Amino acid sequence: MRWSSIALTVAAALPALVLAAGQAGLLAGQMPEDLGVVDGRLKAPSRTPNSVSSQFALWPGSAHRELAEVAPLPLRGDGPATLARLQRIVQAMPGGAVVTLRDDYLYARFTSRWLGFVDDTEFWVDPQAQVVQVRSASRVGRRDFGVNRARVEAIRAALAAAP
Repeated sequence: MRWSSIALTVAAALPALVLAAGQAGLLAGQMPEDLGVVDGRLKAPSRTPNSVSSQFALWPGSAHRELAEVAPLPLRGDGPATLARLQRIVQAMPGGAVVTLRDDYLYARFTSRWLGFVDDTEFWVDPQAQVVQVRSASRVGRRDFGVNRARVEAIRAALAAAP
């Protein structure tokens, strides 16, 4: 068999192998151990352009500002009421699942349909600023191709429209 035939066979099989790996959960990555709020801060944005954070300015030296900075979400009522709305919004989104819900914090996981990539999204009711701070980041990969920003903006729009 010629090398070109082997290369073509591998190239033809690669998409199916990647899809199978995703469906088996091999592309999900590991849940970060340092999620949550510490000293009024969510976890820092990723060093690679695969996350967004409303607290970007609190992390000097963070790169990719134009890709990573996002505005916080407005409160709709008090903190618990806003997080209850966010819970309903997340659960209605494709691949969305609420993992943790407290009066001031919500942690959600979004899993892509075909490849099983997981993004971790956190919402924290900031009592001082009277907003909901948000961070969303991909577990694997260097880029997210704007997925986290688009998701946060879709959540923002849904929150504004929510009763």
